Amino acid sequence: MEFTGFSKKALPFLEAIRKNNNKEWFEAHKSEYEECLLNPSRAFVQEMGEHLMALEPTIDFEPKINKSLFRIYRDTRRMGANKAPLKSRIGIIFTQGNSGSRLQKSSFYLHFSPDELFVSVGVRWFEKPMLDTYREYIGDESRRVSLDKLLKTLEAKGYKTVEKGYKRYPRGFSPEMPSVDLSLYKGMATYKILEPKLIEDGDKLIDTLYKIYEEMLPLQRVVYEISLRVKED
Repeated sequence: MEFTGFSKKALPFLEAIRKNNNKEWFEAHKSEYEECLLNPSRAFVQEMGEHLMALEPTIDFEPKINKSLFRIYRDTRRMGANKAPLKSRIGIIFTQGNSGSRLQKSSFYLHFSPDELFVSVGVRWFEKPMLDTYREYIGDESRRVSLDKLLKTLEAKGYKTVEKGYKRYPRGFSPEMPSVDLSLYKGMATYKILEPKLIEDGDKLIDTLYKIYEEMLPLQRVVYEISLRVKED
């Protein structure tokens, strides 16, 4: 299937999920989900993945659920107070690296909903092995200062860095250290929010994302390097 963009019905369908968030409604409209969202998502993964290989030849992508695509059903056992069974956004991920879960691999990521098209690279929150490795990595002053400069460069281009997750410096870091606030992050990723209707124009979507990911690429490479340093249990 050639990717030509998502149907104009895609965003309204996600809005309908919000208003009818139950399995019975979804099962009655599953064919619409497959037509408007699932099948185009598969085509998009293949098209975008091939483009991303020009930036990172080792990028990993597979147009399947639990690979580059996420399930539409939420894991209500793990998602706190929100027990709605369905997601009202579509997430897609292109990972780099062979070990660990896909959310702990440095990745080119996006999701879209009726509210936004969210585009990012890196890892948005670290589990303990990755967090420990990140802190060890930025324990080196030259690497820490270099990463800080990179983030400022990306911010000057209009990208945002994920919010800090901690208020106190962890062991081994102190206020007088250059760029020490990097130790307060619980993840390391940069992102940009776009107008969601961009998904309806296939060529423009691919071109826009490619240019964004190309500019974000230096951070992707740093986080990928950190991921390679994670010690296996």
